[in-house]
Amino acid sequence: MAKVLIIGAGGVGQVVAHKCALLPAVFSEITLASRTESKCLKIAQQISETHGRSIQTAQVDADNVPELVALIRKFQPQLVINVALPYQDLHIMDACLEAGVNYLDTANYEPLDNAKFEYKWQWAYQEKFAKAGLMALLGSGFDPGATNVYTAWIAKHYFDEVHTLDIIDVNGGNHGYPFATNFNPEINIREVTAECQHWEGGKFVTTPAMSLKQSFTCPDGVGTYNIYRMYHEELESLTKNFPTLKRAQFWMSFGESYLKHLEVLGNVGMTRIDPVLFQGQQIVPIQFLKALLPDPSTLGPRTVGKTCIGCHVTGLKDGKPRAIFVYNICDHQACYREVLSQAISYTTGVPAMIGAKMMLEGKWAKAGVWNMEQLDPDPFMADMNLYGLPWQVIEDPGFDLV
Repeated sequence: MAKVLIIGAGGVGQVVAHKCALLPAVFSEITLASRTESKCLKIAQQISETHGRSIQTAQVDADNVPELVALIRKFQPQLVINVALPYQDLHIMDACLEAGVNYLDTANYEPLDNAKFEYKWQWAYQEKFAKAGLMALLGSGFDPGATNVYTAWIAKHYFDEVHTLDIIDVNGGNHGYPFATNFNPEINIREVTAECQHWEGGKFVTTPAMSLKQSFTCPDGVGTYNIYRMYHEELESLTKNFPTLKRAQFWMSFGESYLKHLEVLGNVGMTRIDPVLFQGQQIVPIQFLKALLPDPSTLGPRTVGKTCIGCHVTGLKDGKPRAIFVYNICDHQACYREVLSQAISYTTGVPAMIGAKMMLEGKWAKAGVWNMEQLDPDPFMADMNLYGLPWQVIEDPGFDLV
């Protein structure tokens, strides 16, 4: 039994809090903290009414290290689960080091003024966490997170050598709005509009954002969708930790309406991340746009359809070529019935809970800073089946990606 401090009360924070509350034998005490404590209180009320469990709440500025340290020392958790903004990762890691507590997040650090996803800033903490005898687990969401574990599990059980990796993320859900994002709008738009990078020939190759698409038919009747190649952070760690990879790519589905709205918003400057002067004040257009768009945490009741996220791996086993596809199907409305959330938040929040459970139970206990694929995938994969994200395996699925 252990105390945990969850920082961040958005859609993912809501799911993490709900799922942790359902496992009192592991998460004996829970504190949910955010810059806006009213969001935490709302989630605490949901958990009380839905699960009959009480959790604590707190206000904290995740950019303020002394404030974070004070909260950690007051509550004395065994683990801090960071589901705040990626810009705040280093502040929270600094606070964990100062207070002597383990750390977990779901997305890698990126500078506020530069939409660049790299692990170098967090990997630089390896020696600090190792010397302190603390563990930092990076990217324990779905992608990154479960996709890293899928890759490690596939490599462990099906291959002697992996050659290609394609991570496919399809959201077949419909929320009914002309334009809305399924997770934090600012992070979502920064990610989608960034230059694409994929791994080929021993290096990352850069191409324009969203410049390559193809049609993909999901299993289990989810449907056929256009998927677009883009850069995603797990490619950086996976290509490092699986050096036999000859090609690694990430694909995500987007509807035509979403892409058209995004194009227009970009053309008029609303996706800019640099400050502009407006009526005597400096504002960041993308942050103003975020304030205008629907809050992703409110999409649950109206989102219908399913997601399909998986890893397609090819390589050699006993000298013969082989292909494996491991995937999860998640239903938006089923997620809402369980934790009052749509499936995008659910598929990120559940792996965060499972990663925390792995650490608290000692199944993943290793001082230093680690990506998911560097740890034994088997207990994590088993828990995905138990806690809401069951997966399937297709051997020789009969498709290949460009």
